[in-house]
Amino acid sequence: MNKLQWDPQLIGKYNINGPRYTSYPTALALSTDFEQTQIQTAISQSLNELSLYLHIPFCHKLCYYCGCNKVVTRHQHKADTYLDALAQEMAFYAPLLDTKRINQLHLGGGTPTFLTELQLSRLMALLHKYFSINPDAEISIEIDPRSCSDAKLRHLRTLGFNRVSFGVQDLDEKVQIAINRVQDTDLIRHQVQLSRTLGFSSINLDLIYGLPYQQAVSFSETIEEIIRLNPDRISLFSYAHLPQRFAAQRKISDASLPDAPLKLELMQLAINRFVGAGYQFIGMDHFARPDDALAKAQQAGKLQRNFQGYTSAGQDALIALGVSGISQVSGVLWQNSKDLPAYYTAISAGDLPVERGFSLNADDKLRAALISQLICHFELNIEAFSHKWRVNGFWQYFADALARLQPFMEDGLVEIYAERIKVTHAGRLWVRSICACFDAYLAPGGQQYSKVV
Repeated sequence: MNKLQWDPQLIGKYNINGPRYTSYPTALALSTDFEQTQIQTAISQSLNELSLYLHIPFCHKLCYYCGCNKVVTRHQHKADTYLDALAQEMAFYAPLLDTKRINQLHLGGGTPTFLTELQLSRLMALLHKYFSINPDAEISIEIDPRSCSDAKLRHLRTLGFNRVSFGVQDLDEKVQIAINRVQDTDLIRHQVQLSRTLGFSSINLDLIYGLPYQQAVSFSETIEEIIRLNPDRISLFSYAHLPQRFAAQRKISDASLPDAPLKLELMQLAINRFVGAGYQFIGMDHFARPDDALAKAQQAGKLQRNFQGYTSAGQDALIALGVSGISQVSGVLWQNSKDLPAYYTAISAGDLPVERGFSLNADDKLRAALISQLICHFELNIEAFSHKWRVNGFWQYFADALARLQPFMEDGLVEIYAERIKVTHAGRLWVRSICACFDAYLAPGGQQYSKVV
């Protein structure tokens, strides 16, 4: 991949508020008018192998930038209560998944490493009790370096975890203070090296651009240190500043945030340096070594996207457990209660804690497949796609999208031929805006979403 260069003038034109398309339709389409019987039908019609996500909401400290569902507490016993509820939720799903196998398991949050070694052991025992987990399953966990001792990291390995993801965000102290997440670079370096020694098959580091007080020089230093750490994967997320939705973000001054041109410069800097260091640019926010599973999936045209981001395990086969978890199976989406007391109330009543859901119709499934293809592979074979989805007259069907794509074509961001759609090298940076052209639900302005850059 050549070095990325683009015109900053495009910011005003294409830097819209738009979804990240971890699903289509997005979670905003989910409705409380949802029959839970659809869940059983969806699972019965699903593939034999599914992915499992567990949301652990607890954190010891509040990170101001965070938009995740979380509970900040110092009371460790609250996790025991939560594990009790998770056990009951697992018991609900166990009969439905009796003939299915789990090929991918991920713990996210919040802070999964909030759990003690004993609590982690209990959680894994419950999972093995209620579900059939493949011996070679990918088992991963998100780690806050500040809450993960050497002993806990070793314990994770003995429990069968084989992939770890460390939340780094930025190594500059001024930025860390501004987001209330101060962590020593030596600690991160040590934990990455120990993970490698312990035999974790994949190590991911998370970075965020667009945070308060970030500058090109300091962010460049962070990038160089990340490259020296040589992780298998790197996630590079755009900070979504939505203080009207997330109260903690109100502690971040608008004046401290990089403006759009600087934010784009930070993104460009990171992409060029990581690609120059030998990483494959996966989609719009991930990088992987060429021998990594994600990179291989993209090379083979099999990369997909679900609520966990880019995946090689299938985008329509994800069960999510825990507060706020969103599942997607066989064209049906459903989300658990976002509020922990409501989640507990449903569990205590013997009910699934599902708050809302959505069942995709034929048009939704068609658009979901198209958007996934573009956001994962930047190219669509129109003839093959039309044959698979039985579309007669592709551009007649997507006439509105074609009209919305015209400016992108004029600016060299998309090329449209008789047989294919191709997102150009420069267009990759605007792939969320390009995908939005095919979104039948996106309201003008899309203020519920963050800017795409």
